[in-house]
Amino acid sequence: MNPYLHAFGAWVPKRVVTNSELAERLGCTPEWIENASGIRERRWATATTSIVDLGAEAALACMARAGLSASEIGLVVLASGSAPPGFPAPAAALAARLGLGTTPAIDLPMASAGSLFGLALASRLAETYGNVLVVAAEKMSAIIERHPLDPNTAMLFGDGAGAALVSDRPGKWQIMGHVLHSDGQFSTDLAYDWNFPLHMNGLSVILQATRKMPAAIKEVLERAEISATDISVFLLHQANQNLLVRVGKTLGVAPERVFSNISRYGNTSSASMLIAAAEWSEQAPVPGPIVFAAFGAGVHWGALVAK
Repeated sequence: MNPYLHAFGAWVPKRVVTNSELAERLGCTPEWIENASGIRERRWATATTSIVDLGAEAALACMARAGLSASEIGLVVLASGSAPPGFPAPAAALAARLGLGTTPAIDLPMASAGSLFGLALASRLAETYGNVLVVAAEKMSAIIERHPLDPNTAMLFGDGAGAALVSDRPGKWQIMGHVLHSDGQFSTDLAYDWNFPLHMNGLSVILQATRKMPAAIKEVLERAEISATDISVFLLHQANQNLLVRVGKTLGVAPERVFSNISRYGNTSSASMLIAAAEWSEQAPVPGPIVFAAFGAGVHWGALVAK
């Protein structure tokens, strides 16, 4: 039996970084930033805030909405492309923060597409582990401010965390299928190793994303025998408002069916899709099938459909 999505949760830092504040440091105008990205502001965490701090807040919100206690979680998956290098990676610390005892915890060190891959993994493991908590937490400001600011990347990113509860128990949305893809020949187009500034070949990334995300969505919908016009909402990685518009046009769906909150949070990498899902689910969502899709460094991309 296909597993179910039960609830979402999200958390973003309190500090709001406006385009005006960032434009002064980047030597550009606030209008240029918004026109290029659709972003008006983003949230940045304090210097002492960790990936675990961010992820725990989103996880607790998700567990509360699902009505679950720590003892009922069977597995934790934590996706983050901005966790500091070294080991152990933060998933075990997150499980400990949540009071999960010896519950297994898995790290997915993936930027942007990590939450989608986490949902797909959880959909396969829920039969064995029951309630699987998928968390994506990103502190992109630590990457941006570690080196001299690059106008082409510093304007894009924000901090935050999202979470989802996948279970073998019946719930609100049944996962009908997913598709995942990776292509390492483009791995250098979007990369970061902490020793050098984030590198992004913007033209390549936007071209890849505008082609690959709609293709993955069409692929998963064809497998599930569902039309794009029957989807209530498309919950996509919030990379760039222009990208969201292009994906919607390619699929032939109305712009309002492609959920967007990038103007307020910026690109929060792997966390963005689940933050979007949490906000959408709180706004009296319209019944019907929903689609998740993401594209990120690696490159990795894919889509998932639930109804």
